[in-house]
Amino acid sequence: MNSPRTTLYRDKVNGKLMGVCAGVADYTGVNALWVRLAAVFLLFATSGSIIPFYFIAGLLLNKKPAHLYTAPEEAQYWQRVRQSPKRTAREIRGRMKDIDRRLAEVESYYVSSNPRLSQEIEQLR
Repeated sequence: MNSPRTTLYRDKVNGKLMGVCAGVADYTGVNALWVRLAAVFLLFATSGSIIPFYFIAGLLLNKKPAHLYTAPEEAQYWQRVRQSPKRTAREIRGRMKDIDRRLAEVESYYVSSNPRLSQEIEQLR
């Protein structure tokens, strides 16, 4: 089951013709200008045979929902997820381990300097 944030859409808001290049740019995280330049290059390299594929993609792809991302940081996060889900999971796991380590240091500091708190924690165990 695909999340709506990991699906390829056509982006009519940022698009020029049908929003296919802008949608590919949003999906991959590449600047839309570079995707459009690649499309023009493919237009000449394939002697125009890319045109039907562009229009088919424009007809088949769903329009990007307006509420898909709430912030630019969220859009960047989901682009990283689409590019490399394993790397993103590894980064999140690393952040959680760091937070856990820091929380353990804080707990150790307060427990060692507060004997009453240490005794209460031991009673809870």
